[in-house]
Amino acid sequence: MPGMDHTMPAGDGLASSASGFRFTTTTATLPAEQPTLFRFQIQAADGTPVTAYEPDQTKLMHFYLIRSDLTGFQHIHPELAGDGTWTAPMQALHPGSYRVYASFIPKNGFGTAAPLVLSDRVTVAGTAATTPLPPASATTQVDGYTLTLAGDTTAGRGGMLTVTVFKDGMPVTDLQPYLDTDAHLTAFHEGDLAFAHLHPEAPANVDHGGPTLSFHAELPRPGNWRLFVQFQTAGTLHTAAITITA
Repeated sequence: MPGMDHTMPAGDGLASSASGFRFTTTTATLPAEQPTLFRFQIQAADGTPVTAYEPDQTKLMHFYLIRSDLTGFQHIHPELAGDGTWTAPMQALHPGSYRVYASFIPKNGFGTAAPLVLSDRVTVAGTAATTPLPPASATTQVDGYTLTLAGDTTAGRGGMLTVTVFKDGMPVTDLQPYLDTDAHLTAFHEGDLAFAHLHPEAPANVDHGGPTLSFHAELPRPGNWRLFVQFQTAGTLHTAAITITA
């Protein structure tokens, strides 16, 4: 298959404003151990809410959150209201310090659009218990599936990363499309929570994707990264986590 466009957002996703756009929310503290709605806006340089976006992997907005110890990952596709407010339905969160990210492509009216990732910190009330980061590995398991990773993850340069999916020792070939691809990969850097989205090299192979998937990996800095691999089989979304070192 021909390669997909893997134009990536500039930077590390840690800024709340860039390229004349700002991530804004009135909520800095969230309740613990219960679902909650998180509302935010993307505002232009003059403070007006942005209401026009280009789709990115079938969605107008990808919203992520991660706790400071790289647990608690959520990937949400929020709803946009007419006034430019996005609402993200969060699952219950454990206490601690989190970073929330908005990944989007603003529609600028000039025929070009640049992807952006903006973020900010939020706190979930209560006493936090830190979970140690699992060591780097080439394999991980989720829901009875085993995933193996291989490839070049040298920090600061683009490389190729492959993910191979097995179940009961057999290669999996029934991956279903998720966000117009066979798997979705997001990575967060240990310590500062820098963000990286690893883009697929090919579109989804309808209902019979796998077992080996290729991704363009561009990790902006050295160190440990927690990688979240999302894939779908039989209508169920699976999320596997694995630590890699750049």
